[in-house]
Amino acid sequence: MGWRAEQPPHIAAGLLLLLLVNLPVTCHQDHQDAVHITAILGESVVFNCQVDFPEDIPVPYVLQWEKKVGETGQDIPIYIWYESYPTHSGEGYEGRVSRVAPDSPYGAASLNVTNIKESDQGWYECKVVFLNRSPNQHKNGTWFHLDVHAPPRFSITPEDIIYVNLGDAIILNCQAEGTPTPEILWFKDANPVEPSGTVGIFNDGTELRISNIRHEDIGDYTCIARNGEGQVSHTARVIIAGGAVITMPPTNQTKLEGEKVQFSCEAKALPGNVTVKWFREGAPVAEVAALETRVTIRRDGALVINPVAADDSGQYLCEVSNGIGDPQSASAYLNVEYPAKVTFTPTVQYLPFRLAGVVQCYIKANPPLQYVTWTKDKRLLEPYQTKDIVIMNNGSLLFTRVNQNHQGRYTCTPYNAQGTQGSSGPMEVLVRKPPVFTVEPEPLYQRKVGESVEMHCEAQEAEGTQRPSVVWRRRDGLPLQKSRVRALGGNITIDTLRRQDFGIYQCVASNEVATIVADTQLVIEGTQPHAPYNVSGTATEFQVTLRWQPGYAGGPDYKQDYTIWYREAGFSEWTKVPVTPSGATSVTINRLQPGTTYEFQVNSKNTIGEGMMSKAITIRTLDVGAKPKAAPTVPGPIDEKIFQNAPEGSGPKSGPPRNLTVTEVHNGFLITWQAPLERAQLVQYYTIKYRTDAQWKTLNRGQIRPEETSYLVKNLVGGRTYYFRVLANSATSYESSEEVKFPVPARVKHKAITAGVVGGILFFIVAIILSVCAVKICNKRKRRKQEKAYNMVAARLTDLRAADSTQVPFKK
Repeated sequence: MGWRAEQPPHIAAGLLLLLLVNLPVTCHQDHQDAVHITAILGESVVFNCQVDFPEDIPVPYVLQWEKKVGETGQDIPIYIWYESYPTHSGEGYEGRVSRVAPDSPYGAASLNVTNIKESDQGWYECKVVFLNRSPNQHKNGTWFHLDVHAPPRFSITPEDIIYVNLGDAIILNCQAEGTPTPEILWFKDANPVEPSGTVGIFNDGTELRISNIRHEDIGDYTCIARNGEGQVSHTARVIIAGGAVITMPPTNQTKLEGEKVQFSCEAKALPGNVTVKWFREGAPVAEVAALETRVTIRRDGALVINPVAADDSGQYLCEVSNGIGDPQSASAYLNVEYPAKVTFTPTVQYLPFRLAGVVQCYIKANPPLQYVTWTKDKRLLEPYQTKDIVIMNNGSLLFTRVNQNHQGRYTCTPYNAQGTQGSSGPMEVLVRKPPVFTVEPEPLYQRKVGESVEMHCEAQEAEGTQRPSVVWRRRDGLPLQKSRVRALGGNITIDTLRRQDFGIYQCVASNEVATIVADTQLVIEGTQPHAPYNVSGTATEFQVTLRWQPGYAGGPDYKQDYTIWYREAGFSEWTKVPVTPSGATSVTINRLQPGTTYEFQVNSKNTIGEGMMSKAITIRTLDVGAKPKAAPTVPGPIDEKIFQNAPEGSGPKSGPPRNLTVTEVHNGFLITWQAPLERAQLVQYYTIKYRTDAQWKTLNRGQIRPEETSYLVKNLVGGRTYYFRVLANSATSYESSEEVKFPVPARVKHKAITAGVVGGILFFIVAIILSVCAVKICNKRKRRKQEKAYNMVAARLTDLRAADSTQVPFKK
């Protein structure tokens, strides 16, 4: 019995079915021995079925897989196989079922099912029929039960925008399917919905009902469906009918210079006469001259810039209104990337002989500058191999001590991740002698309040250079009082001296070659003392020990006494403690509460009166049983940059950073700010602070240079609210920007995890490649060195043999 190969497939399948009906089944097991398998929707699964041949001798057999269908458990064949004959696949299983290869680790009768559907769930049986054999006790195969799990998917969701009037009642319906059955959770503005007298959750969580809508009920409602296989979410915005609402806000984008960018801004309103306006950094785009010929606002509200230019980077805001209520706005950040380019090249630059000098290369780059190459007299310059030349972070060349060999013709070529737009023009660098002081001010001027002081200063140029200009300034950056200051040539006179005139003054002489500075100190006698500074402290459980630096005492004959003012943070009542012995610059405050934060200030006085308070610092006492450690302190204020006995580097505060913003970009979150309006030259670096609770933490790992006013952070946690501020740090003090609140969208969390995994894998691959390259390079260098050494020895032996015919012994 059997089939011929040339029989049509449908005839062969029919004969096979007839055969299976009449032949006994030798593979069967009870349900209690069944194998339970779990599969994910859309994946593949293998049912492992072994074949036990009679007396372990392979004989021809027919393989049939059946599935029980319906309440009666009817067996429906889903797959029939016999040697080289065409196979039969049941309805709904065409192209999804196949026999596993015999040489695989699975059994010879195993079945592979692909693209799993929810309808595939149920009981399956493997049957093996041995042809021309009587029934026996061998059991070939087993019973299987397949559970199909599926992640949640919504079957019903509320509308994205729901317009209501105060007092209305609404029902938000959110239903989902999946295996196991999904759980439904409701949130309002990222917080779980709390049932109340007017808000309730019904029907196993699928319905959120709000009766008698109030103002506080307006907001974004999010339903989340989740089970063990994942979760999905949908957000509906409930708003009061009337004003325009943005339904598709603009998103942050990064473009290359020359490309086209389009920001969407779709809105709905009741009534629907919506007007859309666009602004760039607060100014209407139509009034930005640089955008005039490249910007278009489409009828659907979208903003199009084609092509984008390097200077188009910034914040773009769309504002929608229909004349009812306040306009609604949304913003996005445009980041325009371009190859690094030289923006300006001085044709002639001067270096001061025997002093430090800089050859400037004015560069613009986004992404940030990576490196700069330099040429001198058309030959590549290697600054890293020259001790007197350093490439600065901004790409310029720093000559630590200029000599005549540094004169020549230079060019610079900047590079970033996008490449370069080319080299600068040639710069003629000339070495000249700097100006010199012919008259310098005295090191110290001592005057009393109400008197006048005249300080002298003159400078002379070197041969072949311009006459230097001479100006006066305060080293702490404070302006000179024009109403009391008279300048004549290089001399300066200050009339009617006051306490605030105390400080360091600088005579500055400048020409095209160099700027030189001469310092002098002006001391005003007969005033109250200046504020103590550099206040710091350490804490134990019940004590805090304070230390500080004394400010100017008011004159050489004055003695300072100090008083400590302290209070528990947040309370208005201050406690005063005099410092003993007189003149001491440290004190221990006792009888404090453990685990408590205190504020401290130091006040000084002399025989004339009390001076200014130091800046307050906060110190927390240790909890009971904690180990002592240095308490975090905030630097104290600096009255002027120079004090009597003040350490080098102390100085006053700059102004606060301005316009702090946090924007989501494609690769993270961009924190930007603007430099202080006041005393910006005192900023030495910026620090970014953040918090998600009461404790402030430092965000950036290294110092941010004064010329940088942005920072990219990638690891913010979705669903949390962050608070940021930027500190402008001077020598020993700082000034803080205003605090900015930024809620991170909940969707960021999964994105960050995925990016972290991918980034880790890429980093691992790059590390392996670099390691292999390093080994190869080292082996190549070692081999070259050995070959060179061998050639030198061979050459010497050849020379010796040529000079003396006597054989030279050679030892390997």
